[in-house]
Amino acid sequence: MKMFPKKALLALGIASVLAAYGGTQTSNQNESNSCDSLLATAEQHGFRIGTGVNVSHWLSQSSLRGKEREELITKKDFDSIAAMGFDHVRIPIDEEQMYDNDMRRNEDAFVLLNNAINWSIENKLRVIVDLHIVRSHHFNHENEKPNSLFEDRTAQERIFSIWADLQKDLKKYSTDSVAYEFLNEPTAPTCAQWNELVSEFIQNIRKEEPNRCLVIGSNRWNAPGTIDSLSIPQAEKNVILSFHFYGPILVTHYRAPWHPLTKFFTDKIDYPGWIIKDTSCYEKYTEEQRQRLRGLNINAVADSLVPHFNHLKEFADSLGVQINCGEFGVYPYHIDEEARLRWYRDMARLFREHKISNTHWCYKGDFPVVKEDGSANELPAILLNR
Repeated sequence: MKMFPKKALLALGIASVLAAYGGTQTSNQNESNSCDSLLATAEQHGFRIGTGVNVSHWLSQSSLRGKEREELITKKDFDSIAAMGFDHVRIPIDEEQMYDNDMRRNEDAFVLLNNAINWSIENKLRVIVDLHIVRSHHFNHENEKPNSLFEDRTAQERIFSIWADLQKDLKKYSTDSVAYEFLNEPTAPTCAQWNELVSEFIQNIRKEEPNRCLVIGSNRWNAPGTIDSLSIPQAEKNVILSFHFYGPILVTHYRAPWHPLTKFFTDKIDYPGWIIKDTSCYEKYTEEQRQRLRGLNINAVADSLVPHFNHLKEFADSLGVQINCGEFGVYPYHIDEEARLRWYRDMARLFREHKISNTHWCYKGDFPVVKEDGSANELPAILLNR
């Protein structure tokens, strides 16, 4: 399977949750099926989701074009996703794939996006169209210049123009089949700046589509700790609040070559409990690296997250909207297999217990739920509690 570069999610974005990631652990593998239980309780107007996957590194974060891009994701992939038991997909798209610098559509990309949506609908999969990267905003600041979206009115008008054009193309799909995600992992200097853009986005979409479900992420990389800083109009119920969860980062990104906080550490880790049990290994690292490791080495036990997950769910319930974990996962290529699967079992349990819909990162990219031959690996059964 081709390896793709995964985003370098910064630990700062989830620090408020990870700071308390300790305590005691319990497990229960007898809960009802994830999708069924979530669908039964979702409060959305038509667009209801349970457990899904991100179809990543295709129309986003990829240099593939032409035949290579066309053949990377095909109808059989959506057939397979549905057959595994998932009920929705999140499809990241990038401005530079969909539009040129003059806002002219790249029609080939629109054909692929519409194909994907139609194949999803044929398979009874709901779709979140996620505007992942725009020229004025990259969640990891990997644009050629610093993010300008939150200070530059021209950049803001550009993203609203993108959504106005996307809406022209996407509004033909029923509101119970397709949702729009404004922007992936916003990095606004203040939550107030992000809320201003969110408000304008909602107002713009509602002019033509009062019932379209809109997915809104929390500021600072969709951090769980900033979700209650989101400002959503009280009367607005066709919204899904979105957070991302990659904690503890030393577990989920162990030896990931793109991540500045974890790529240098090659000694043994474990989960649950203290991630680095033998801290004598610190001696081989620089003082700066040792300080990083001391901060990352926590007593990681899932039940310590229960108060935080309770808060996330209660905040969404107070607004009468659904909440979704739009990304989560573990980089699989170096971590101990059993430790990785224990993390997944804990996360799947927490999502079920709190009735939080969830969208795994990803399908067949760098955190896959399939083997190289395209068949399901061990993750779908865990995520779907089967």
